Amino acid sequence: MPDLPSATLTFLFTDIEGSTKLWETEPVRMADALERHDVLCRGVVDDHGGRLIKMIGDGLHAVFVEPEGAVAATLELQRGMAAIAADSGLPFRMRCGLHAGSSQERDGDYFGSEVNRAARIMNAAHGGQILLSQSVVDLGRARLAKGMDLLHLGRVRLRDLAAPQDVWQLLHADLQRTFPALRSLDSTPNNLPQQTTSFIGREKEVVHIRELMGNTRLLTLTGSGGCGKTRLAIQVAADLLESHSDGVWLVEFAALADPGLVPQAVATVLGLREDHGKTLTQSLTEHLKSRQVMLVLDNAEHVLTACAQLADALLRDCPQLRLLVSSREALGIGGELSYRIPSLSIPDPKQDAAPERLAQFESVRLFIERARSQQPQFTLTPHNAQALASVCARLDGIPLAIELAAARVRSLSMKDLNERLDQRFRLLTGGSRTALPRQQTLRSAIDWSYDLLNASEKSLYGRLAVFVGGWTLEAAERVCASDGITEEDVFDLLSSLVDKNLVMAEERESSSRYRLLESMRQYARDRLLESGGGDQWRNRHLAHFVAFAEAAAPHLAGAEEQEWLDRLETEHDNLRSALVWSATPGGEAAGGLRMAGALYRFWYVRGHLGEGRRWFTELLADVPLVRDAARAMALNGAGVLAWQQADSSEAHTLFQESLAIWRELGNRRGISDALGNLGMIAYNHGDYPTARTRLEECLAIKRELGEQRGIAGSMINLGAVASEQGDYAAARSLYEQSLAIFRNLGDRRGVATLLTNLGNMALSTGDNRAARQFFNDGLEIQRQLADRSSIAVSLNNLGRVARQENDLDAARLLVEESLTIRREIAVPRGIAESLSDLGNIAFDQGDIATARALQRESLAIRRDVSDRWGIAVSLEGLGVVALALAKPYHAARVWGAAEVLRKEIGTPLTPAELSRFDGQVAAARARLGAAAFDRAMQEGRAMTLEQAVQCGMDLQDD
Repeated sequence: MPDLPSATLTFLFTDIEGSTKLWETEPVRMADALERHDVLCRGVVDDHGGRLIKMIGDGLHAVFVEPEGAVAATLELQRGMAAIAADSGLPFRMRCGLHAGSSQERDGDYFGSEVNRAARIMNAAHGGQILLSQSVVDLGRARLAKGMDLLHLGRVRLRDLAAPQDVWQLLHADLQRTFPALRSLDSTPNNLPQQTTSFIGREKEVVHIRELMGNTRLLTLTGSGGCGKTRLAIQVAADLLESHSDGVWLVEFAALADPGLVPQAVATVLGLREDHGKTLTQSLTEHLKSRQVMLVLDNAEHVLTACAQLADALLRDCPQLRLLVSSREALGIGGELSYRIPSLSIPDPKQDAAPERLAQFESVRLFIERARSQQPQFTLTPHNAQALASVCARLDGIPLAIELAAARVRSLSMKDLNERLDQRFRLLTGGSRTALPRQQTLRSAIDWSYDLLNASEKSLYGRLAVFVGGWTLEAAERVCASDGITEEDVFDLLSSLVDKNLVMAEERESSSRYRLLESMRQYARDRLLESGGGDQWRNRHLAHFVAFAEAAAPHLAGAEEQEWLDRLETEHDNLRSALVWSATPGGEAAGGLRMAGALYRFWYVRGHLGEGRRWFTELLADVPLVRDAARAMALNGAGVLAWQQADSSEAHTLFQESLAIWRELGNRRGISDALGNLGMIAYNHGDYPTARTRLEECLAIKRELGEQRGIAGSMINLGAVASEQGDYAAARSLYEQSLAIFRNLGDRRGVATLLTNLGNMALSTGDNRAARQFFNDGLEIQRQLADRSSIAVSLNNLGRVARQENDLDAARLLVEESLTIRREIAVPRGIAESLSDLGNIAFDQGDIATARALQRESLAIRRDVSDRWGIAVSLEGLGVVALALAKPYHAARVWGAAEVLRKEIGTPLTPAELSRFDGQVAAARARLGAAAFDRAMQEGRAMTLEQAVQCGMDLQDD
């Protein structure tokens, strides 16, 4: 076993794929095969000039001086494993990972990020596969043995969460060439963020936490601020990706001010929206009930009760769900395991401070790594070792404190740094003896860093605490420039804070965004409050984001819609914080009301319906009853959100009040918008005469104002009314005029909407070919816009076309996909439509029981949202089912009720629908006889709406 230098080495990790299962099913043969495996490993590593560091479970960790020796040894191992597999009859397959880099030796072992990288590369491989990092390829490619070649597998996100790495596969005639996709971060759904710094230490903690996660479904990592809970939780989550086939998802609560938004934060990460008639917790439970998912709930301490309630509810009904929580305090619920994160290991400064001894301590390694990011030439030497040991020990091994200290190596020697920390720590001896030492140490480290700032830097640093979730340079200039700091000063001061690592700078799509670590933000906030100027800067923050929301509002329809929706999403935490402040005694509620009025479309499109309605309710009550434009806009926004949640009665009331205020103010644009909304409520309730009157008045005002987008939108709505009443010529004319306007404006969403409407009309008249073309063209645009609601509509429509052409399997798949999306984004009318269409398809396929169940479920939803047209459609579908169940009298009764509904709302059957329906009616009449059939129809016509719905729901399959 040779002595190896601690320069650039090649590290090899191997593992036997599926060994746990083999031990369970074939313990005797496995024991014999593994004994041969161990002998093989020792001999091959030694023969090729390597050192076998240790056997790890059913694999090995070895180190080589020369990369070609490591590669040759690995090939020989795979050949030997193939022989063992053939002799034993076991699927004995080894996966191998090679990486080259520098490392420190301690007690015969090697440690550090380069060693960990080799293990991560091995973890990405499959049995029989040999993976190499770019560093191994660079060092040894020219010296590959004859018959060897390399295959570049691309840039891969390994589970060390660093930037993607180039990974290569060793090729040889004796090796399998083709494998599934690598086991990387990209192979399992997740949102784990890329880390800009390496993960130092914590090897024992990672192993322990992974073991604990195998025995519990709720593990909470606790510890003081800055101890590294978040980074450790994310790394463990990356390691456990393979165990959670439906994904590992990080939910960050640090920016959350309102505990009531905890379920919303989880739902947003999972891409869920509120479901009609259900709480978000219920929707989350339904989504996660059958999925194998891990949620990482980060920074839960300030929303502890809400987080505990959600965790308890989810764990009770989601048997495959696992939760990994980071918090300064345990949740305190049944089944929870709490794991306190220790400080990084620290040296004893009283003992020998030889560099080789110090390098084994995690705190020292972290300091060196971070110091080198500030000063690449920084090294641990006999001259600075004692001071460095003292700094790490006095900072108690807390990562944040160490990183703050390491940031100063560009301007301070280790000796000076140690002395300054000594001066700051003397304050602790006179402080409270009941305070936690780590809290004192973290505060001292931040105090020390803060004291190094000049007066202007301190002022800006405190003011930046009003931002939540980050900010742009423009926002900092608008909010923070005053009282001695000009807009021109902000950039230089901000850059200085970035250089001092008090502010984080991030590149996002070629623009810069800044943020404070949460502990640092809380510290800055306390300083701001101590200065007595907190209200001033919170109000400036509110004013800026009111202006930002109002500037965004005109762009939330049209060619720039996606860009502005994304900008609002990025600033959502700031917008929420500003709204919270506006509702406090020191805030300005009127500003909050203006902001809410400008944000309603964002809340609607991005699915924050309940949150938006709560803000409208609170702010409309808090702001004095002044009948001005801000109130009218807020009422309109509140009405739109209520309408989208199927609360049409409340929406109608809100729109009516908004219209009254706009009329008092003589605001023609506001009047037209309110009329348009009221017209569409009438349309959805089947009151087409009222809908037409309101929409025509709306269109007239839009034309008077010259609002092209408003004109086009009004024409769409009037076209929908005409189409539902069977006036297809008028509808086509209105649609085509509107389509021309949208194309001229470059409004792709509007174009897609028109294509959908034209497709519906073509389908209604039996022109399936034209309908499919319209729907596919619209769907292509909608997918580009990531407009899930419209995608669902187009998929459902294409399903209808497939059904018309009797391609029932294709129809079912299309409508099922539509239903899945509609359930996820919680669109009640859409859900009911897809259910009814699936019921029709099931009926055509001969599955009468499923057809009945689907139509009843659809009818129940349509009853709840007062969708009279939809109720008629569901009753007609249930009548067809009743006829198939040999209940023609029941069929005639519900058909009679549906006929009256259609007459009341002026919505006749389309020609295509009528063709199908007439045959069903004739069959029922023939079975019953004309007199009995007419009597049953008359009974149905005499029913109230409630009686008709109940009659449909009463249909049984006995």
